[in-house]
Amino acid sequence: MSEAIYNRIAMLRVERGVSRRQLAEALGVHYQTIGYLERGEYSPSLHLALRIAEYFGVAVEVVFSTSPFPRIGESSQSA
Repeated sequence: MSEAIYNRIAMLRVERGVSRRQLAEALGVHYQTIGYLERGEYSPSLHLALRIAEYFGVAVEVVFSTSPFPRIGESSQSA
């Protein structure tokens, strides 16, 4: 049984105006790999996860998680 790895790659790409192909070229992977990662069809190696975080200039925990990220606009406070 494999455990899901959630990510914010697509959100970070859009925020920075980076295409899948541009990100793939910067990381030295095939552009389809970025799509597989974004859709959760492929879990990155630790090395690739760290390189992705470094590319975006954020901590790896900002990009990847073992639990789903809250949806944008959801309040983290209890009402």
